[in-house]
Amino acid sequence: MNNPFIGELIGTMLLIIFGDGVVANVVLNKTKGQNSGWIVIATGWAMAVAVGVYASGPISGAHINPAVTIGLAVIGKFQWANVVPYIIAQFIGAFLGGVIVWLAYRQHFEATENADLKLAVFCTGPAIRDYPSNLVTEIIGTFTLVFGVLSMTYFAGKDNPVWLGGTWGSWVVAVLVWAIGMSLGGPTGYAINPARDLGPRIAHAVLPIPGKRDSDFAYGWVPVVGPVIGGIIGALLYVATFGSAPPPH
Repeated sequence: MNNPFIGELIGTMLLIIFGDGVVANVVLNKTKGQNSGWIVIATGWAMAVAVGVYASGPISGAHINPAVTIGLAVIGKFQWANVVPYIIAQFIGAFLGGVIVWLAYRQHFEATENADLKLAVFCTGPAIRDYPSNLVTEIIGTFTLVFGVLSMTYFAGKDNPVWLGGTWGSWVVAVLVWAIGMSLGGPTGYAINPARDLGPRIAHAVLPIPGKRDSDFAYGWVPVVGPVIGGIIGALLYVATFGSAPPPH
């Protein structure tokens, strides 16, 4: 079944299962990976991107991120008519991924008293809460993501886009996400994806998690607005840099 909606849903769901899953493994009590640190989280998220891209690339192009979808539409590389269906699929997939992680770690949520850590499994939060600065960080992170992916696609050639191309294409994107996490993840947790943050945040709000806190929707707009702005900037700068020159073969 070659259905782009299903492709985006499944790809984003897998992204969250592995991404939120690694956070749960590191921060929740009595897991095998408890306290294994930031490098494990950044690596887990990079691998999560690779899996999501492999799963959805041949079907939908593996956007798995509304900021990517909107950025591509702004520069004419994706039809605006398909933007809303793609974003809906991404948010549904992200929500379902958050629910699945909760099911996998349900006993560990019960064994964890810190409500902030329970929330951190599902969504990002700032290390220092300052909304303008947090917004700028998310803009920068997503700019590097979208510009980086488009640049990789250009050098892969028009007949071999990086997310659909050879065996190593998805891993190149994973390395980019790994680099973003290691270099720019400290201030906000590098959401760089509105669906990745808001979908699981809503899951946190509705799931019967014992001892949970509020879902911090007061901050939740930052990892939605920042990535959209950053994605548009990244896409526009790609066009300004590479223009209409044909990709190499």
